[in-house]
Amino acid sequence: MPTAFITGATAGIGAAFARRLASDGFDLVLLARDAERLERAAAELRDTYAVRAETLPADLSAEEGVAAAEERLREGVDLLVNNAGFGHKGVFLDVPVSDEVTMLKVHCEAVLRLTHAVLPGMLERGRGAVINVSSMAAFATRGTYGASKAWVVSFSQGVAADLGRRSHGRVRVMALCPGFVHTEFHERAQMDMSDLPGFMWLDKDDVVDTALRDLRRGAQVSIPGAQYKAIAGVVRFVPRGLITRLSSGTGRRYD
Repeated sequence: MPTAFITGATAGIGAAFARRLASDGFDLVLLARDAERLERAAAELRDTYAVRAETLPADLSAEEGVAAAEERLREGVDLLVNNAGFGHKGVFLDVPVSDEVTMLKVHCEAVLRLTHAVLPGMLERGRGAVINVSSMAAFATRGTYGASKAWVVSFSQGVAADLGRRSHGRVRVMALCPGFVHTEFHERAQMDMSDLPGFMWLDKDDVVDTALRDLRRGAQVSIPGAQYKAIAGVVRFVPRGLITRLSSGTGRRYD
């Protein structure tokens, strides 16, 4: 039975990946910071889908947390979903620089190190995949958050290109770039999303469906939702300054 390792697995897109992959017959390794919530989620998945659901309580902003995840990944999994992430309760200069550095550790350093830890085993076995959860913010101007997510896209594309020459498509890396999704993300960041039009919201299960479909067809970047595919296409032809003015304030009113 294949095994999937999911970070940020107790809520939002991570939890949706866990449910979908369990229903597809994957055993799971679930990583999150809240040990009690993590065990509750694992127990529910075991009971509902009759799969193994291993838990790994860890903080990916801390060295010991990343090291524990690396060690488990080197034992071998078939799919890694680097989903852990968060938003800040404010814009740059309103956020302590230590919090900005923590974001980079989770969004960039952890993604790099976990991907690096899992790929050698996948190459040796001749199969496997990594999904690095980025954001549509990667194509906009969103401070440290957007910059970190742009790094995820560029990193994933670069690694995917390198792997193509080694694995002949049997080992894949893909960046997933959802737009606004109904999860706990915005509430935790205390963002006021009341002005966002309803058509801009995505369902997390639909995001996962699109991601897995695009992964199977060998995409390096997955953008769920027709509205966001259109936005990504338009962005390439819009002056950067205009993108900055339009994107920097969208969905960024804080409670």
